[in-house]
Order: sequence, then C-alpha cells, then structure tokens
Amino acid sequence: MNNMFADEVMPLVTVSMPAFNSERYIAEAIESILAQTYQNFELIIVDDGSTDRTREIIEGFTDPRIIKIYSDQNRGLITTRNRIAQLAKGKYLALLDADDRAFPERLALQVAFLEADNADLCGADHWTLNQVTGQLKSSKQRHANADIHALLSVCSPVCNPAMMGRLDIFRRFPYKASYLHAEDYCLWTEIALAGYRFANIKKKLITYRLHSTQTSVNHLQAARNVFSGAQASYLKGLHIPQDCLPRALPFFERLKYGVKFMVLMNKKISGISIRTNQELYARFQFRGNGILTPFTRLERLLVAATASLVGSFKG
Repeated sequence: MNNMFADEVMPLVTVSMPAFNSERYIAEAIESILAQTYQNFELIIVDDGSTDRTREIIEGFTDPRIIKIYSDQNRGLITTRNRIAQLAKGKYLALLDADDRAFPERLALQVAFLEADNADLCGADHWTLNQVTGQLKSSKQRHANADIHALLSVCSPVCNPAMMGRLDIFRRFPYKASYLHAEDYCLWTEIALAGYRFANIKKKLITYRLHSTQTSVNHLQAARNVFSGAQASYLKGLHIPQDCLPRALPFFERLKYGVKFMVLMNKKISGISIRTNQELYARFQFRGNGILTPFTRLERLLVAATASLVGSFKG
C-alpha cells in the first residue's frame, strides 16, 4: 500500500517571522518572502499576543506555505523564536523580523551558498533604513569566517534578520532568556565558540528597518549590559585574559594590553584580514586625536599588519 504522504515535498527552508504589534510593516515583510525567486520554503509566523491589527493582516494572506500561529499572551521574542525553530521542517532556518524586507534573490543565494558547504550560517550585506529620517545607509560587513569570528570580540558583525543557517544549529543553541535584549549577539558568540563557520554574502539581501518602537532602541542600556557579559564570556572561551578587554587606553597601556590582545586573537583565529585587525585595534585607541590622528592611524596599521603576520605563522 502506497503511503499517501510519499509525494509530499518537504520545504528546504523555514522562514522564521515573530510578530508583535507589527501592523505597520508586517504585510511588506510577508510579501517580500512570497516574492522570492526560490520557492521551496515554509513561512512560520507567530503573532505573540499583539493588541493591534497584526493578526488581522496576517489572516489576509492565504498562501498555503504560510503557517500561522496565534498566542493570546505575549511570551516574548526569545520564546517565540525558539518555538519557531522547534516547529520548523526545513533543513535551513532563515530569520526575518516582521518589520524588515527581504530582496527577491535572498533565499536563492543563501541556499546555494550553504548547499555548496561554504559555511554553516550566512548573513549578507544590507541596507539600514531609518524610518524617522528616511536615511538609507549601506552596511559595512566583513565576509570571511575568520573576520566574523574575530569581530565578535567587539561587536555583532552579522545582521540578525539577514541570517540563514542549518536548523540543527538553532536547535542545539536556542536563544537564552538570560540574554534578553542582546540575545542575537550572545547566540552568535556561543555558536562561534563551538566551531561553526560564518559568512556574509557580498550582496545586499534585506532592508533592515530602524524605528522608535524597536526593543533594541528602548532597552539600549540593558542590551549593553548583557553584551558586556557575553563579550567577557567569548574572550574567556578564546583564552584571552580579561585585562586585554578591548577599550580605549593610553598609548603605553594599549601597547601592553592591546598588542597582547591582537597577538592572542591572531594566534587563536587564523586568516584575520589586516582591515579587520585595524578595526580591532581601533577599540584600544581614543577618538578625536586631532593633529595626532595620522600617527594613531599609522600605529593601527603597523599593529594590524604585525598581528596578521603572526596569524599567518600559526602552528
């Protein structure tokens, strides 16, 4: 007897879209996924207890690939993201927030990149749209795995809603409630320490929207506090002592601690580019050096080049 589900086509990609009071932007976000050139996906939308017209707007879409889940109470972004990862059927999980927009080739390019085993997770270049001013700003990403791993010591070098990765990774490393307001950065540092490969595709694949109702805008100080704790844990995982924590230091102190940090980082992570090493060392320098600026830039270049050379002789 034939299995009636034998011909069912499982989606290769699950798109994760948590939503909370997103009536202003969610229709555009959903439409941007339905307009993808790559079509073998499911889109899981979880309305997390919205009190505006978000649910009504979601209900207006009838595409069978959309899975709609409604919660009568707000359980929070972390719980919602983890819930979607558990429900997903795809090999890959693609993230997109309900206030952002994906470009038509986004899924196709990321699927091809991951299927070629170029990385375990990949993001992309993107536009950042300031909803208040209307300013559209191009991202300045680093694209190689080594550069991304290195930059995680000072910032989040990937754009969360542009990320796609293997579903099993997101299930192994769920978002943690203790990392509220900086959960994305904390997740990427955990995954990086576990040895997974990152990349950013050299093409703009989403528009990331900035607006006054975002959690990251309204809980900035709380996010910074969580970031600092995760940053310290990441450096510890790389066996870099806390006295080398990147921060602005006077000249002789940064020659001691900053150079030490650079050498240890490049010994731990092979292949960091000189440009990324310059970004790292810049965190140890003060801004606004006036007439001394050419000298601080030269110092930065010399330290970066030396650190890259150290990395090239690793092992």
